[in-house]
Formats: sequence, structure tokens, C-alpha cells
Amino acid sequence: MLLVDNERVNGKVTQRVLFRLGRLDQLLASGQLDSLIQSLGRFSEKLAVLGAPARGDSVTTRSTRIGVTLIFERRWEACSIGQVLSTLLKGRRFEFSVERANLLTVLHRLFAPGSDRAAEKWKDDYTIEGVAELELHHLYRSMAWLGEVLPSTQQDGATPFSPRTNKDLIEEALFARRRDLFNDLDMVSFDTTSIYFEGEGGETIGQPGYSKDHRPDLKQMVVGMVLDRNGNPVCSELWPGNTADVKSLVPIVERLQSRFGIRSICIVADRGMISVETLAKVELRKWRYILGVRMRSSTEAKAVVARAGRYAQVHPKSDDRHDPSPLQVKEVWVEDARRYVVCLNEDQGKRQSNRTCSGALGCDGLYV
Repeated sequence: MLLVDNERVNGKVTQRVLFRLGRLDQLLASGQLDSLIQSLGRFSEKLAVLGAPARGDSVTTRSTRIGVTLIFERRWEACSIGQVLSTLLKGRRFEFSVERANLLTVLHRLFAPGSDRAAEKWKDDYTIEGVAELELHHLYRSMAWLGEVLPSTQQDGATPFSPRTNKDLIEEALFARRRDLFNDLDMVSFDTTSIYFEGEGGETIGQPGYSKDHRPDLKQMVVGMVLDRNGNPVCSELWPGNTADVKSLVPIVERLQSRFGIRSICIVADRGMISVETLAKVELRKWRYILGVRMRSSTEAKAVVARAGRYAQVHPKSDDRHDPSPLQVKEVWVEDARRYVVCLNEDQGKRQSNRTCSGALGCDGLYV
């Protein structure tokens, strides 16, 4: 067995013997060949890893994920969130990056929703610039800064349920950055839901209330979200769990007006969002509205449905299940002040025979 070196001389490859190792069968029998390869393997990182199990050695490796940062940190920058936070934090002497702490908690809630304690451990598996040195108390402090109540001079437009905080300034600054002559808030969607929490704390915000998660035994909070016509979030609100939807509608609309300069208002809601008291406040402010009517609780609506009038067909009845449900509508005015649009769906009426309207036909009404 020879150790040779290949050389190219005058265009031809020639071999030069460097060392004679001996007969192959003898090297194999004595184990000298294995010993020689093992000694040479110390100079090869690849062989050191691949041969570790045979030698009984353990190899420790570590990998991190980068996809989260590549995609969502770019969106973070495109929305100018980092710039807005840096502007608002100017003059505040935090010994850590509040902007990076907020980014970490946002990414964690996107991919593995959980507590700040869980986020502090989650970051170890991901490559996110500027978060390696963040500790749990940094995340707590960044969250506290977001909820920090603004001075009394900046409380214009606050709802009765919650004061204005740094979070509100961030939302307003982000909207101002993307606002131009063509993206006024001419239409927004607003909805609420309830969430609950366990453990100690939250005595102010956590209150007994209706639980959409069927956990009335736990403290509840109400979360409201406002989206523009393109589905982009405009702002969010958080109220005590005992705040009813009917009480939140007028304050949230007034808050939107003051925060984002909305000029014209038209509220579209189901009847559960509006009480008699709320409707009086809406009319007092001269806001336009479109509301669903509960037939069982509205004598006027029952009279409107019974009034003679020809229905206009919107969708005909079809045997194709992919087609829209059959729908007919008619318009009825009451006292030249309220306009009802009565909708007739025969299929719906048959499915809900216990909820009758206009004989055995199911129908729904809207009035402005």
C-alpha cells in the first residue's frame, strides 16, 4: 500500500511515491490502517462529526430558525413601527431596546401565542437581531410602557372605560404615516370579543362578564378591534369585562372621530349592538345608521312586514347548492323618516319555522 502524490508534467498526470505503508492485508489484520485513518481524521471536521458515534463520542450542535425574521421583521420595517417607537421613546433612558422587546413579543404571539415568560425562552430558537440579551423583566417593562397612561392634557377622546396610553399614540402615528388624500377612514369595521385570564392581578380590567369562551367563572376583558376597508388594523381597545357592547358603541365612534379625523359617520350594526338609549344618543349626534330589527320586539317592524307591497327579486330559487339563497326585498317608509328594507328568504323561513314572520316565511328587516 503506497501513499502517492499526483502531478501533471508536460500535460500528463504522473504519480510520485511519498511513502510505502506496507502490505494491505497485514495493515488490516494489525489494525494499523484504522489507527492511521483515525489519526488523520483529527484534521477533518466533517470526518470528526461523522465518525463520532463509532468512537462513542457525542457531538453537540445548535441550529436557529431565520424565516420569522426574514418575513415579518421586513413587514415591521415597512410599516415604520420601529421608527415610530424610536420617536416616542426619545428622551426615555431605558437600558435595553424597547423596540426590540416589542418586536420579540409580537413575533412570539404570531407563531406561538403565550406569556412574556414563554417569549423569553422562545427567542433562543430563532435568529432575531438585538434580542439575545433581552431578559424577562425587559419584556415586562416594555409592556408596561405600552400601557403607561398619558398625562391629563393628552386624554381628549378617552372612553369612559379606559384612559389614553402610549399604545394610542403609536396607533395614531402609524395611521398618520400611511394616510394621504385617498385613504381617509371612509368605512371601518368594528367588532368586540371577550377574553379571560387566570391568576392574580388585573383587578381593574378583569371583571365578571359575558364570556364568549364559556368561562364565566374567570375574570373577563372585552377586546375591540377597528379595521379599515382594506382589512388593515387601525386601532384596538381593551375594556373591563363587564362593559356591554351597547355601551361601547358611541364612545368608540367618538374616539375614532377625535383620533383619526373622521368627518361623516354611518353605523351599520345588528340590533344587539344598539339599545333604545344608545339609539337616542346616535340620533342626537345626527349620525346615520343601518340597524337590524328584531321582529318579536318591534311592533312597528311587524306592521311594516304586513304592509302591502311588491317584492323585487334579487336571487331566484335554484337547485344548485352553490348559487346564492333565494332573496326578495321591498322598501317601506314610515312617517317619511324611517326607511325599512324588508328581506324575504323562503328557504331560511322553512329552516327556522319556529321564528315566523309574514305567515310562515322567514324575513329580516333593516331601517335607516
